[in-house]
Amino acid sequence: MQIEDQQAPRYAVVAAVQLSDVTDIEFEASLNELRELAKTLGYQVVRTFVQKRSSFDMTAYLGVGKRQEIRDFVNPEGEGEDADEMTPDPDAQEIEALLVDHEISPSQARNLEKEVGCEVMDRTMVILEIFHRNARSRAARAQVEIARLGYMAPRMREAAKLAGPQGRQRSGAGGRGGGESHTELDRRKIRDRIAELQQEIVAMDAERKTQRARRQDRQSQANVALVGYTNAGKSTLMRALTGSEVLVANKLFATLDTTVRTLHPESMPRVLVSDTVGFIKNLPHGLVASFKSTLDEALDAALLLHVIDASDPGFERQLEVTDTVLNEIEAHEVPRIRVFNKIDHVGDAAAQATCEAALREKYPDCVVMSARRPEEVARLHQIIVAFFQRDLIEAELFLPWSAQQLRRDIYANCQVLEESASDEGALFRVRAAPDAVMQLKEQVSRVA
Repeated sequence: MQIEDQQAPRYAVVAAVQLSDVTDIEFEASLNELRELAKTLGYQVVRTFVQKRSSFDMTAYLGVGKRQEIRDFVNPEGEGEDADEMTPDPDAQEIEALLVDHEISPSQARNLEKEVGCEVMDRTMVILEIFHRNARSRAARAQVEIARLGYMAPRMREAAKLAGPQGRQRSGAGGRGGGESHTELDRRKIRDRIAELQQEIVAMDAERKTQRARRQDRQSQANVALVGYTNAGKSTLMRALTGSEVLVANKLFATLDTTVRTLHPESMPRVLVSDTVGFIKNLPHGLVASFKSTLDEALDAALLLHVIDASDPGFERQLEVTDTVLNEIEAHEVPRIRVFNKIDHVGDAAAQATCEAALREKYPDCVVMSARRPEEVARLHQIIVAFFQRDLIEAELFLPWSAQQLRRDIYANCQVLEESASDEGALFRVRAAPDAVMQLKEQVSRVA
């Protein structure tokens, strides 16, 4: 589901600490990613604050000077006796949130929030909120809730300390120790809810596997899964390959649920194309685990299209992230075609030609294209069909007139190259998978 923009702009600032072991390229790539996440969440980032340190400040993540700099920007009118006498700037942007490019503790977040004067969200919270807003299916919503609860649980004890004595102990009939602290009670409720959700997911997984088995029994299908870094153009490519109205938005995690459509124009065998949730660097481990089932399409697929943004200078990082996650879900053995998309975003024709030549030299079997160019989409379509037709065989099927009800099955499961008729029946010369030919011959023998 696409997040609709607010009628009134929402403004945020971004802050990050660059540690000594992080290169400038890695640091800037992570910051750009957070700014894109902020955009998805509906914020307009108006300024970025960076600081180089050997370690994070244990009290409030950022150093004292940088915290004061952010405070002065967020609250330009200042505070104090003369604050009421100052004339507010009508063009001033009200900063609603400070987005931090790391996961920080509740105490760091609370202290930072008190000092800068606006809400503080760390990177993990930003991603969790986006997932929460965009999850549509019952399975995705359950997985998101597990991830959110898992994020909250280990922080509750420290949050209770910040809340004061009223959050520490809930009295009971047994005197000291007879009660249960608010924190312990809430954590127990979280554990119970996570267990309940996990049972629901197990049941949904079983149901999904049953439905998949039934679908495979009904007809022979080939499956392609689009995988890759979020915002690499997977949804645009999905729409181009299938002719379907799939959501296309220039936002990270515009959709979280797997979408399945038929390759268009239809081929023999019939090919199903699925678009999976996009990968992202530093995705919280809880979300990787919780969303493993949304990547099951990659495990079930006979072919993976690994979509990469060719216009991104850090595309090699995209490759590394995707390969790592595919290894985690044990999908690394599935045949894969690297598709370098968005070549039209690289520059002029000369720049595109240079980039394409470099990519083909480094990745000889890759496809370099733009999902917005029909002729290049058609070429990828041919590559996909050829992959699934590589094991097809040509055979003859004789169908007596008494068994003409099977004509539909022949056309559904085979590419009919030639058909001729005689007094006894119809003779078909077909191209199909060996098991499909064998199954049809068995059906003909039973009916005849």
